Amino acid sequence: MFDVTSNLNRIRGFVYRLNFVVILSFMILTVQKLTLVFILTSSIIASYGQNIPVDFEFNGNGAWWNWRVFENGQNPPLEVVANPDTSGINKSPWVAKFLAQPTGAPFAGCETKHGSDIGSFTIDQSNMIIRIMVYKPNISDVGIKLVRNDNWSLGEIKVPNTKINEWEQLTFDFSSHFGLTYDQLVVFPDFSGRFSENIIYFDNIFDVEYVAPPEEPPTPEDAELSLPNVFSPNGDGLNDFYSPKFTNADWVNWSVYSRFGQLVFKTESLAEKWNGWNFNKSLPDGVYFIVAECGNDETGNVVKKRSSIHLVK
Repeated sequence: MFDVTSNLNRIRGFVYRLNFVVILSFMILTVQKLTLVFILTSSIIASYGQNIPVDFEFNGNGAWWNWRVFENGQNPPLEVVANPDTSGINKSPWVAKFLAQPTGAPFAGCETKHGSDIGSFTIDQSNMIIRIMVYKPNISDVGIKLVRNDNWSLGEIKVPNTKINEWEQLTFDFSSHFGLTYDQLVVFPDFSGRFSENIIYFDNIFDVEYVAPPEEPPTPEDAELSLPNVFSPNGDGLNDFYSPKFTNADWVNWSVYSRFGQLVFKTESLAEKWNGWNFNKSLPDGVYFIVAECGNDETGNVVKKRSSIHLVK
């Protein structure tokens, strides 16, 4: 006899097992994809794990690195010290100090530990321009070299400083290294022979370009006005024209009157002067009266004065 109930149970069991297999396969595939994404992400991070900028701050990069000094006499260690001059372009509190010894080679320098300090990085559009701030007592080349994990390098690039006893940012173009991967930074602070010890400070490697802050606009000053009291329009080239003396004035307005109150001259021009004439007539010697005012638009001040003028030919 055909058992419908039993067959239905077997079918349900088969469907349940099939669904379980499908769900399990989907979960395994998802885990595999996530694992692959994690591996790829980790690889990308490892490839571009550059620890920059090298600013020697205690919570930044460089201060706790294993810097090795080489070819520098007794090889005094690289120190992290207080910035000797925060009044210039470098305001950071801590910097690196390198003692270039007279017994050291011209190429005396310091280098990071492979891999663990600056990390592994590939030169691309974002980091092919390397900048460093230096504070030096002398003019000489500064060199920067990038080294691969097998100690291979294309050699250093050198740029001279142009200022002494003040901070200066130098720029190095590593675009010819495009696509190369490095894990070590080498700095040659004083690439030159020397007869005495040179104390050199450097800072902010791989930092952005320094841009000087805009200068503060000058403080506007009040307009001022003074009135000379004599002039001689006789054509001798000396004191032939009359004008009030305006300082810091954006606008002016002045008029000259005869002793009878007749208006003989008027202007609102800073450049115009009175030649002692009224229309086409030369006025006679005598006393005239001036009323003048001026102002400054920024400060809002207005100056008004009146006085007498002696016209003497």
